[in-house]
Amino acid sequence: MVKLYHLAILYKRENNSVISLRHASDLSSFGFFQRNTVGEFIRFTAKMIVERSELSSRSSVQQQEYLCHCYIRSDRLAGIVISDQEYPYRVAHTLLSKILEEFTETVPSMNWPTMNDGQAPYLKLDQYLQRFQNPKEADAMTKLQTEIDETKVILHGAITGLLERGEKLDDLVEKSEVLSTQSKLFYKTARKTNQCCQYY
Repeated sequence: MVKLYHLAILYKRENNSVISLRHASDLSSFGFFQRNTVGEFIRFTAKMIVERSELSSRSSVQQQEYLCHCYIRSDRLAGIVISDQEYPYRVAHTLLSKILEEFTETVPSMNWPTMNDGQAPYLKLDQYLQRFQNPKEADAMTKLQTEIDETKVILHGAITGLLERGEKLDDLVEKSEVLSTQSKLFYKTARKTNQCCQYY
């Protein structure tokens, strides 16, 4: 069964630091005690992808059984959809266009750079996360919309494709101020045992 795990709206500042303006997750398919840690790694991954992606670009990063779809507009507003590999690219990128357009109508752009993480007054992400779980229904809702803009969707085979030369994901995790000590330990254990969060 196809699955959407995470939707996020982020802003990439001039200095390339990234803030998450709003996000929503459905982690019910993970064990109860894993959800906080998995959620932290999802948010860490979303920020890292936006940080390392160019303005005015769309990309889909494939990593094991997950796909991270990203759209960054020229005004530095960005959207992330994290899904399983079965979720259709076109529906994910149509959803990204839709939520960023709505967000722009709701929250003035002059406020984006100064907002705190998660504080944007846009409350529809949870609704979209539920509504777009079934891509066939979602596709029917969006099929009358115009095609995705002509910006090419770049498919990266792995998160490592976004890293700069010589950069290692392990080092980024270790240096991260966003991740708790427990999450860093979970990441190391998952890497050793090849479990669900290995790609983060």
